[in-house]
Amino acid sequence: MTTFDHWLTSPWRRSSAAALAGALPVLAFPAPSLWWFAYVALVPWILLARSAPTPRRAAYDGWCGGFGFMVAVHHWLLPNLHVFIFLIAALLGALWAPWGLLVRRFLGGHPSPGRSAAALLVLPSAWLTVELVRSWQGLGGPWGMLGASQWQVGPALRLASVGGVWLLSFLLVAVNVAAAVLVAVRESRVPALATLVATAAAASAAWVWAPRPHVDGQVRIAVVQPGVTDGPDRRFDREEQLTRQLAGQRVDLVVWGESSIGFDLADRPDLARRIAALSRATGADVLVNVDAHRSDRPGIYKSAVLVGPDGPTGERYDKMRLVPFGEYVPARSVLGWATSVGKAAGEDRRRGSGQVVMNVGHGLRIGPLICFETAFPDMSRHLAEDGADVLLGQSATSTFQQSWAPAQHASLGALRAAETGRPMVHATLTGVSAVYGPAGQRLGPWLGTDASAARVYDVPLAHGLTPYVRYGDWPVHGALLVLAALGVTEGARALRLRRTGQAPLVPPARTAHESPVRHGR
Repeated sequence: MTTFDHWLTSPWRRSSAAALAGALPVLAFPAPSLWWFAYVALVPWILLARSAPTPRRAAYDGWCGGFGFMVAVHHWLLPNLHVFIFLIAALLGALWAPWGLLVRRFLGGHPSPGRSAAALLVLPSAWLTVELVRSWQGLGGPWGMLGASQWQVGPALRLASVGGVWLLSFLLVAVNVAAAVLVAVRESRVPALATLVATAAAASAAWVWAPRPHVDGQVRIAVVQPGVTDGPDRRFDREEQLTRQLAGQRVDLVVWGESSIGFDLADRPDLARRIAALSRATGADVLVNVDAHRSDRPGIYKSAVLVGPDGPTGERYDKMRLVPFGEYVPARSVLGWATSVGKAAGEDRRRGSGQVVMNVGHGLRIGPLICFETAFPDMSRHLAEDGADVLLGQSATSTFQQSWAPAQHASLGALRAAETGRPMVHATLTGVSAVYGPAGQRLGPWLGTDASAARVYDVPLAHGLTPYVRYGDWPVHGALLVLAALGVTEGARALRLRRTGQAPLVPPARTAHESPVRHGR
């Protein structure tokens, strides 16, 4: 037993090491943006779980690693949720406990080449299933999906057009498993190398053969980012001032950020008239965002509202997927105490009933998304299916100005654009605002968190359906089939062993008093 193995005999030290290993992938996301690190970031976690002396300890390694991962990718919520973030991370981290078990099952001890080859398919499938479960908006949504770390890598964006961010996550985990096998399992280096070659071949094939968006037009879209202001009235004044600067610049659409208006326009017709005047001055419709009690129904809604030269056009989208604790408190009667220890929502927002594609002047069709919703690949995919020419995300992020959250949120636009073959505009109140072309390429510089400006972007338009839009989340379906096949195989094996009376084979554990012994399958 090495000194490090002896150090890990303490359950608390081992759990801490697992949590630290699970947190490592955060460095691949903005702001560090060490995208290349994602290809090896899981290796320490995998090596730790494969060395677990018992299945229960492997499950704990998976759970603690998942806890570290969730805290790391959501650390910017700490000032708002305080201790509550650790409770959430502990609950969601448990999703990785079966993954830890599978790591030990397929890579523990001295796995045969066949078992290692199976691991290269099973472990990425299990990881993808975890991402699927936690992507439910009630559990926090798909923030920090491993594949999203590749938002600025051209070949990865091409793969996203084929299988979405799901395919990127699957391949990244497969590469990490292959790297772990190369490091720790000499007997199985051939399948590991084959996986690396296959991944490179898949990326090359997607780069060469995946349909490229056919650019067939261009629009000029202006993003208005007021920056940090004191109160809704001053914010509106600043947005109005910046929008007036766009007069004469031949824009086709002006976009304001999330919660850009703190009053229902039906209750404040004076604000509606001022926005209509801006529309006439710029020659373009203005897409604003209202965060207020509605006059025509009870409750607070966050809504994208289109205003033209004659006032609101009637085009409206009410946000459907709300941020847990930020915009509503799940089971408020039980968890309402969260509002006393953090900045959880004092009053629940109401949900919209369906997605909307808006008709803008100049024949442009836009698909609005509000803040958190840009993290969901299915929402942008459905908007592309419904005929949206441009995806528009309205966000705020003012609460998290000094964290990594604004840059990470802005980076998601590149994935949504690449997946759908539609340009994506990410407009915020306080930054980061960004615009991406239909292949996920960045158009012009970002508006950072310190900017208070209006900027016009020449946005290329493209049509046609990407394979991801056409076929949907097929990598997820494939992963579920792999796990279903594993369940059937393991069930049949257990039944056969029960009938023959043989003891099931398990990966051998190393102890301080015995050396490793080779076991066949």
